[in-house]
Amino acid sequence: MTAVAVESHAPRPGDVRRPRRSPRWAEFPLAMGMLAPSAVILGVFILYPLGRAVWLGQQRCNTFGDVCRSNGFDQYVDLFRSVEFQNALVVTAKFALLTVPLGLALGVGLAVLADKYLRGLGVFRAIFSSTVATSVAVASLMWLFLLQPSVGALANVDFFNALFPSVKDPGWLQDPGTALTAVAMSSVWANLGFTFILVTAGLQSIPKDLHEAAAVDGAGGVRRFWSVTVPMLGPTLLFVLIVLTTRAFQTYGEIDLLTDGGPKPQDSTTTITYFVYGQNSPIRSDPGLQAGSAVLLFVILLALSALQLRGIGRRIHYGD
Repeated sequence: MTAVAVESHAPRPGDVRRPRRSPRWAEFPLAMGMLAPSAVILGVFILYPLGRAVWLGQQRCNTFGDVCRSNGFDQYVDLFRSVEFQNALVVTAKFALLTVPLGLALGVGLAVLADKYLRGLGVFRAIFSSTVATSVAVASLMWLFLLQPSVGALANVDFFNALFPSVKDPGWLQDPGTALTAVAMSSVWANLGFTFILVTAGLQSIPKDLHEAAAVDGAGGVRRFWSVTVPMLGPTLLFVLIVLTTRAFQTYGEIDLLTDGGPKPQDSTTTITYFVYGQNSPIRSDPGLQAGSAVLLFVILLALSALQLRGIGRRIHYGD
């Protein structure tokens, strides 16, 4: 009788049975199902409006905005070369140069002052960060009451009047030479709490051992700030710089409430956003030119952000 060898399928000692993996194509429906809600939101609220704006920016409409014809992408070139858009671009660039460096410096300075272990310092931190809860409308009205020539608090203080006579006559918001600076002051104050909170969080993430080691090596406070604090704050400062620049180029509320794009006829505070949406904008009744200006603003901000990331991001130290 011949013995028949039977192959045993029982696992041998020491064998590790690996779980059977499903094919990659089988995971595709599950992945798409999980991405679907985000994709729908992204498409409806970002991609579709952007594509619609690009298409509408090629249209040139009549006075009533109901009859439009396509000019192609030449309309973007003509719009960018127009005197009105270039004037708005220059005003916006000036506004950014006034607000971004000053706002960043003040936010860093206040955060460094508040980054101490002193009794009662929490009160000052709350005061410094309080503007983050203030809306643009409230902040603008506060500065309007301060700078209004007839009843404004600053405009009717004798010693302030003696130092700055123009605050009373004709008024900083009515003078073409000071209107943009006055609006910039309001914007810096309104954004100061945002900058302070972010920089404070960045300071608290810096290991104290680095400052102690620098102090042992004989570095003073100023040297420790430039050699330890600023390099370690690099990622936070880059983020704040990009956000403040974007906000400066998108400023509208302060302009609309404080100066309404004026003073006339120089339009010294007509930024790109006011040029698009303002009540006194020359393209108010042309949705094609409005959409084209918004698309050009998007392209400008995209280019600025890329330059900041490429130029400054390479010098940023990302610690472990």
